[in-house]
Amino acid sequence: MGRSRGGWARSVSGLDPAGDCCRASPQLDWALLESALSTRTACWAHHEALGLRAAENAVCVCDGSERGAFRQKGASDQPYLWARLDRKPNKQAEKRFKNFLHSKENPKEFFWNVEEDFKPAPECWIPAKEIEQINGNPVPDENGHIPGWVPVEKNNKQYCWHSSVVNYEFEIALVLKHHPDDSGLLEISAVPLSDLLEQTLELIGTNINGNPYGLGSKKHPLHLLIPHGAFQVRNLPSLKHNDLLSWFEGCKEGKIEGIVWHCSDGCLIKVHRHHLGLCWPIPDTYMNSKPVIINMNLNKCDSTFDIREPGGQRSKGASLCQEIST
Repeated sequence: MGRSRGGWARSVSGLDPAGDCCRASPQLDWALLESALSTRTACWAHHEALGLRAAENAVCVCDGSERGAFRQKGASDQPYLWARLDRKPNKQAEKRFKNFLHSKENPKEFFWNVEEDFKPAPECWIPAKEIEQINGNPVPDENGHIPGWVPVEKNNKQYCWHSSVVNYEFEIALVLKHHPDDSGLLEISAVPLSDLLEQTLELIGTNINGNPYGLGSKKHPLHLLIPHGAFQVRNLPSLKHNDLLSWFEGCKEGKIEGIVWHCSDGCLIKVHRHHLGLCWPIPDTYMNSKPVIINMNLNKCDSTFDIREPGGQRSKGASLCQEIST
């Protein structure tokens, strides 16, 4: 179970350990869902159903001084984008863990030898803040994984789409969120990384999770970051199976991947369309129905941009605001 600042959401489904990987069961734990009644907000979900593949495209922004694991250009306090990377057990340990799950109810009773049971991690890998540690070693979660982060570097092909949304020279990232003055509009803007410190975000775009929002093309790929919790559900259905099902199927606002409840105790609880036996992706998502403002206000950045205006004249610093329709 995660905390809101950490970005981990707890699924209301059970987990079936019998397959090659744990998948969300369509049987909802309604007692757990009822605990969300104490929530203050409910937000869209943008990543896959919880389980071993949860939030694979999640990222966070932090600086080297806080994480203590990465330095860039000698600056320990430079904001940096980090991609989620879970440490996973090797084949022998995974087999032992699955056999244990078939015979026992509580996965937390399984004994792990982190140094021997897990695949090697990159030297720059760090565990997530919420991960319990014993004798300096991180403790695997109930799925047998150790959630963590690695810095997104330009020369790392594995994270090329992550690096496409960030510019470390100017310390900005390309972010999609609601327009500050009009909730009916979406805005794509260059946001200073310092404004995103300690936040978790989701990467979406052309080459991510089958591109459910139809962004970009193979020739012109487009990727964006969405802060977790940025899109609140305004007309929330009641916490009953039929009402949730009707909301996802028949309501315009329900054409989303799922709902994450932000509870008053800091816990996050997620319901995905798959938990209700519904398909994802779907055509004509709710997000695609909204017009988009592209706002590149370069005057907000500390660095000076040299931009050629129409007619060949140059200007130092500029602002571009354009409205497009999805």
